[in-house]
Amino acid sequence: MRYDIILAGFGGQGILFAGKILAHIGLLANKEVSWLPSYGPEMRGGTANCSVCLYDEPIGSPQVTRPNIFVAMNQPSYDKFIDKVKPNGTVIVDSTMVSHKSKREDINVCYVPATEIAQQNGLKGMANLVLLGQLFEMTKVISVEMAKKALEKTIPAKKKNLLGSNIQAFELGRTFGKKITA
Repeated sequence: MRYDIILAGFGGQGILFAGKILAHIGLLANKEVSWLPSYGPEMRGGTANCSVCLYDEPIGSPQVTRPNIFVAMNQPSYDKFIDKVKPNGTVIVDSTMVSHKSKREDINVCYVPATEIAQQNGLKGMANLVLLGQLFEMTKVISVEMAKKALEKTIPAKKKNLLGSNIQAFELGRTFGKKITA
């Protein structure tokens, strides 16, 4: 297993938190892990991205320059990284915030209106978890159970009351596009 992941968007969208969740998943799965955040000087609204590596073997560098998985939460981030995704890579885009469609035919792209889904379900600010849910559904990076355990470990103690909402947002992402039958 070798996942080179870039998550990118504006500060305040939970990009670094989503990266921490992926890193914790790797730790729970006994993988080699790196998490490298990068953000502008602004507290909210500036640029934010992080590189996450999940490998079976030792990691040479924590910096991801050619991701095989890319999650884009805004247009500037999409524009910056879309051409860097490796052929056959997976791209998950918040289509509420990104209007462009990729012209590349050598990657798998899923457009999820994550911000809209989160808001419609009373989960404002949890579009990042909706996108992570879709990421797991598309890639099967690690088991869903492990993802939920990582969420429990990653959410700060003062926000433990939001665990259920985070799991709900994750599940909405996982089931996006699937027909639910009763």
